[in-house]
Amino acid sequence: MRPIDESTVPEWDADAEVVIAGYGVAGAAAAVAAAQQGAEVLVLERAGGWGGAAALSGGFIYLGGGTALQRACGYDDTPANMAAFLTAALGPGGDPHKIRLYSEGSPEHYDWLTGTCGVAFRPAFFGEPAWEAYGDEGLMYSGGENAHPFTAIADPAPRGHLPCAGPLTGAPNGEQGRGRLLMEPLVRTASRLGVTARYDTRVDGLVVAADGRVCGVRARSFGRTLHVRARRGVILTTGSFTYDEAMVGAHTPRLSGRPGAAVEEHDGISIRLGQALGAQVSHLDACEVAVGVDPQHLIRGIVVNAHGQRFINEDTYAGRIGQASLLHQGNGCWLVLDETGFEEADAATRAAEQLRTSPTVVAETPTELASAMGLPEGALESTLDLYNRHAEQGRDPVHHKAAAWLRPLKGPLGAVDLSPRTAGFALGGLTTDTEGRVLHVDGSPLPGLYAAGRATTGIATGGYASGASLGDGTFFGRRAGHEAARR
Repeated sequence: MRPIDESTVPEWDADAEVVIAGYGVAGAAAAVAAAQQGAEVLVLERAGGWGGAAALSGGFIYLGGGTALQRACGYDDTPANMAAFLTAALGPGGDPHKIRLYSEGSPEHYDWLTGTCGVAFRPAFFGEPAWEAYGDEGLMYSGGENAHPFTAIADPAPRGHLPCAGPLTGAPNGEQGRGRLLMEPLVRTASRLGVTARYDTRVDGLVVAADGRVCGVRARSFGRTLHVRARRGVILTTGSFTYDEAMVGAHTPRLSGRPGAAVEEHDGISIRLGQALGAQVSHLDACEVAVGVDPQHLIRGIVVNAHGQRFINEDTYAGRIGQASLLHQGNGCWLVLDETGFEEADAATRAAEQLRTSPTVVAETPTELASAMGLPEGALESTLDLYNRHAEQGRDPVHHKAAAWLRPLKGPLGAVDLSPRTAGFALGGLTTDTEGRVLHVDGSPLPGLYAAGRATTGIATGGYASGASLGDGTFFGRRAGHEAARR
């Protein structure tokens, strides 16, 4: 893990101008951008093929500010409006320069994905509460932009861009995840531009020249140690530390023992390699938390904590509910819904089977339900009484759920235990500037070293919106590739 002195390298087993560790979405975007600059690019990927977490994801790319897709679907958006939302929603301590640049450059980045890389989007809006669109619609709300408190901060605009099958994929939707429909055109574009890839090759060291510049990597492939020279720069894009138990326990302990919403290759190697060179890290305590419940059910009920009290508006982004539950309510949370609500949600949803929701406990009255849930006597009854009285008037003065989803909960009731349904991934990582250069703890760039994607602290520093990882991964990965090739 310690830096390797170039003078100790016995020989270079491979050589390229730009060497990229990791062939997920950030690595693919970096590879395309570097190759566009005319650089010779080699990607080293520890798995048996490209894709990483991105290829297995739902495929959301968070873009806005007035993209062609937004306009085609009839939505107005501006960079300033997008930046206002991101600043409020994605956690404290975020880099305002990154957020501004990302918001301003988002429409052009969309054009690059569609024009240069051939990523396809169908100009149709999906407006149902859901984790993902049921069909191949290309645009939906993915971060609670149309719910409290963000409606008072920025004009609501959908920014969850979802790729569909296109000329560079050739596969109908449903046979592949939407994330693969983003990755495949990027990789094909990289190959067309001359990028080469070596799989089953895990980078585990950085080689440093006498002047302090990162000039290559050490890697392992089928038991053999390799040294790969990088004449212009090394870009680290191997993902988060979600699957490193020690790092999770030290930095995001509330994720310990929970399923990681990532891939096993996300073991924090890029972060540790950077730290060994004195790199600055930030927001290692930040994480996204998904709650594995169909939003069609969430939005029709109330979410209560272990004291039987509501703590959030149920029509917001489901990931925001998951974060609030695990990080601020000790994960002792329940979804309470009546029989009518369960039936309506079951009829409306087309979600995947693992998101389908059935009650953990049922009862005829709130008192019986509260007893079965183990709640303090009278707490749930009081919460339901307050909620129902205001819902009859189309109001929610406590948590401001939209009037369209307000209805008194009456008759037989059911409660879903949310505590075993939370999973997440780490958000923090190496600190980079807007060009993807990894920064030393003194604030200066580490010569020859770049990073992007979940190995870095991106635009999300606590809060989240679906698509933020693929969005800033491709955006800042592209900038890192351009900068590394330019130098």
